[in-house]
Amino acid sequence: MQEMNQTDRMDGSAGISVRRAVREDIPELIRLLYQVHRVHSNGRPDLFRAGEKKYTEGELGEILADGTKPVFVGVLNGCVAGYAFCILRQQDSRSMTDIRTLYIDDLCVDEELRGRRIGEQLYRYVLDFAERSGCHNVTLNVWACNPAALRFYEKCGLSVQKIGMEQLLPASRR
Repeated sequence: MQEMNQTDRMDGSAGISVRRAVREDIPELIRLLYQVHRVHSNGRPDLFRAGEKKYTEGELGEILADGTKPVFVGVLNGCVAGYAFCILRQQDSRSMTDIRTLYIDDLCVDEELRGRRIGEQLYRYVLDFAERSGCHNVTLNVWACNPAALRFYEKCGLSVQKIGMEQLLPASRR
Protein backbone atom coordinates (compact mmCIF):
# COMPACT_ATOMS: atom_id res chain seq x y z
CA MET A 1 0.00 0.00 0.00
CA GLN A 2 1.29 3.42 -0.93
CA GLU A 3 1.52 5.75 2.07
CA MET A 4 0.27 9.30 1.72
CA ASN A 5 2.15 12.42 2.67
CA GLN A 6 1.07 14.25 5.81
CA THR A 7 -0.87 16.75 3.67
CA ASP A 8 -1.85 15.32 0.34
CA ARG A 9 -4.59 17.59 -0.86
CA MET A 10 -5.37 21.25 -0.49
CA ASP A 11 -8.54 22.89 -1.73
CA GLY A 12 -7.17 26.26 -2.74
CA SER A 13 -10.52 28.03 -2.75
CA ALA A 14 -11.52 26.95 0.74
CA GLY A 15 -8.08 26.56 2.35
CA ILE A 16 -8.89 23.00 3.43
CA SER A 17 -6.08 20.48 3.74
CA VAL A 18 -6.56 16.79 4.45
CA ARG A 19 -3.97 14.63 6.19
CA ARG A 20 -3.56 11.57 8.41
CA ALA A 21 -4.57 12.26 11.98
CA VAL A 22 -1.85 12.33 14.63
CA ARG A 23 -1.93 12.00 18.44
CA GLU A 24 -1.96 15.78 18.82
CA ASP A 25 -5.36 15.80 17.06
CA ILE A 26 -7.01 13.66 19.76
CA PRO A 27 -8.59 16.58 21.71
CA GLU A 28 -10.24 17.87 18.53
CA LEU A 29 -11.29 14.37 17.49
CA ILE A 30 -12.96 13.96 20.89
CA ARG A 31 -14.79 17.28 20.48
CA LEU A 32 -16.15 16.17 17.10
CA LEU A 33 -16.99 12.66 18.36
CA TYR A 34 -19.30 14.29 20.91
CA GLN A 35 -21.04 16.21 18.09
CA VAL A 36 -21.68 13.04 16.08
CA HIS A 37 -22.87 11.15 19.12
CA ARG A 38 -25.31 13.94 19.97
CA VAL A 39 -26.95 13.57 16.54
CA HIS A 40 -27.33 9.84 17.14
CA SER A 41 -28.50 10.10 20.76
CA ASN A 42 -31.07 12.75 19.78
CA GLY A 43 -32.33 10.55 16.94
CA ARG A 44 -32.21 7.21 18.74
CA PRO A 45 -32.15 7.74 22.51
CA ASP A 46 -33.14 4.08 22.88
CA LEU A 47 -29.74 3.06 21.46
CA PHE A 48 -27.30 5.90 22.21
CA ARG A 49 -26.52 7.33 25.66
CA ALA A 50 -26.71 11.13 25.75
CA GLY A 51 -23.47 12.93 26.58
CA GLU A 52 -21.20 10.06 25.50
CA LYS A 53 -18.83 9.52 22.59
CA LYS A 54 -17.76 6.50 20.57
CA TYR A 55 -14.10 6.24 21.64
CA THR A 56 -12.02 7.02 24.71
CA GLU A 57 -8.73 8.89 24.47
CA GLY A 58 -6.87 5.60 24.93
CA GLU A 59 -8.87 3.88 22.19
CA LEU A 60 -8.14 6.82 19.87
CA GLY A 61 -4.41 6.41 20.51
CA GLU A 62 -4.66 2.72 19.59
CA ILE A 63 -6.67 3.47 16.45
CA LEU A 64 -4.18 6.10 15.28
CA ALA A 65 -1.34 3.58 15.71
CA ASP A 66 -3.16 0.85 13.74
CA GLY A 67 -2.25 0.87 10.05
CA THR A 68 -5.48 -0.94 9.13
CA LYS A 69 -7.58 1.88 10.66
CA PRO A 70 -6.52 5.11 8.96
CA VAL A 71 -8.01 8.32 10.30
CA PHE A 72 -7.94 11.45 8.17
CA VAL A 73 -8.60 15.02 9.27
CA GLY A 74 -9.71 18.04 7.32
CA VAL A 75 -7.86 21.11 8.53
CA LEU A 76 -9.09 24.68 8.08
CA ASN A 77 -6.98 27.62 9.29
CA GLY A 78 -4.80 25.26 11.32
CA CYS A 79 -7.71 23.63 13.18
CA VAL A 80 -9.29 20.20 12.74
CA ALA A 81 -12.61 20.87 11.02
CA GLY A 82 -13.64 17.27 10.34
CA TYR A 83 -12.51 13.67 10.29
CA ALA A 84 -12.98 10.32 8.57
CA PHE A 85 -12.36 7.16 10.59
CA CYS A 86 -11.73 4.26 8.21
CA ILE A 87 -11.06 0.52 8.39
CA LEU A 88 -9.34 -1.54 5.71
CA ARG A 89 -11.13 -4.89 5.36
CA GLN A 90 -10.29 -7.96 3.32
CA GLN A 91 -13.26 -10.14 2.30
CA ASP A 92 -12.69 -13.67 3.61
CA SER A 93 -15.56 -15.90 2.59
CA ARG A 94 -16.01 -19.04 0.54
CA SER A 95 -19.15 -17.70 -1.06
CA MET A 96 -18.04 -14.17 -1.91
CA THR A 97 -15.29 -12.75 -4.05
CA ASP A 98 -11.95 -11.87 -2.46
CA ILE A 99 -12.04 -8.07 -2.36
CA ARG A 100 -10.46 -5.37 -0.25
CA THR A 101 -12.83 -2.69 1.09
CA LEU A 102 -12.28 0.61 2.82
CA TYR A 103 -15.08 1.01 5.34
CA ILE A 104 -15.82 4.53 6.61
CA ASP A 105 -16.63 3.96 10.25
CA ASP A 106 -17.38 7.61 10.94
CA LEU A 107 -17.23 10.88 8.99
CA CYS A 108 -17.88 14.21 10.68
CA VAL A 109 -17.57 17.89 9.91
CA ASP A 110 -17.75 20.41 12.73
CA GLU A 111 -21.37 21.57 12.94
CA GLU A 112 -20.22 25.21 12.86
CA LEU A 113 -18.29 24.67 9.61
CA ARG A 114 -20.72 22.68 7.49
CA GLY A 115 -21.43 23.91 3.98
CA ARG A 116 -17.77 24.70 3.23
CA ARG A 117 -17.11 21.47 1.28
CA ILE A 118 -14.97 20.02 4.04
CA GLY A 119 -16.95 16.76 3.99
CA GLU A 120 -16.58 16.51 0.22
CA GLN A 121 -12.81 17.04 0.51
CA LEU A 122 -12.55 14.37 3.20
CA TYR A 123 -14.62 11.93 1.16
CA ARG A 124 -12.59 12.50 -2.02
CA TYR A 125 -9.40 12.00 -0.03
CA VAL A 126 -10.78 8.71 1.33
CA LEU A 127 -11.67 7.62 -2.22
CA ASP A 128 -8.15 8.40 -3.45
CA PHE A 129 -6.63 6.55 -0.50
CA ALA A 130 -8.86 3.52 -1.14
CA GLU A 131 -7.92 3.43 -4.82
CA ARG A 132 -4.20 3.68 -4.06
CA SER A 133 -4.62 0.96 -1.42
CA GLY A 134 -6.04 -1.48 -3.97
CA CYS A 135 -9.60 -1.43 -2.67
CA HIS A 136 -12.56 -2.62 -4.71
CA ASN A 137 -15.01 -0.27 -3.00
CA VAL A 138 -15.71 2.16 -0.18
CA THR A 139 -18.59 1.35 2.15
CA LEU A 140 -20.28 2.89 5.18
CA ASN A 141 -23.44 2.73 7.23
CA VAL A 142 -25.75 5.68 7.83
CA TRP A 143 -28.42 5.88 10.50
CA ALA A 144 -31.98 6.49 9.29
CA CYS A 145 -32.31 9.18 11.98
CA ASN A 146 -29.70 11.26 10.10
CA PRO A 147 -31.28 12.19 6.76
CA ALA A 148 -28.77 15.02 6.18
CA ALA A 149 -25.93 12.47 6.21
CA LEU A 150 -27.85 10.21 3.82
CA ARG A 151 -28.33 13.11 1.38
CA PHE A 152 -24.63 14.04 1.68
CA TYR A 153 -23.48 10.49 0.89
CA GLU A 154 -25.87 10.19 -2.05
CA LYS A 155 -24.55 13.53 -3.37
CA CYS A 156 -21.02 12.09 -3.10
CA GLY A 157 -22.05 9.18 -5.34
CA LEU A 158 -22.71 6.41 -2.84
CA SER A 159 -25.65 4.10 -3.44
CA VAL A 160 -27.44 1.53 -1.30
CA GLN A 161 -25.54 -1.76 -1.01
CA LYS A 162 -27.69 -3.42 1.66
CA ILE A 163 -30.31 -2.32 4.15
CA GLY A 164 -30.35 -3.09 7.87
CA MET A 165 -33.81 -3.36 9.36
CA GLU A 166 -35.30 -3.69 12.84
CA GLN A 167 -38.61 -4.13 14.59
CA LEU A 168 -38.87 -2.71 18.09
CA LEU A 169 -40.54 -5.09 20.51
CA PRO A 170 -43.40 -3.89 22.73
CA ALA A 171 -41.31 -4.12 25.92
CA SER A 172 -38.64 -1.86 24.40
CA ARG A 173 -41.12 0.97 23.68
CA ARG A 174 -41.63 1.90 27.32
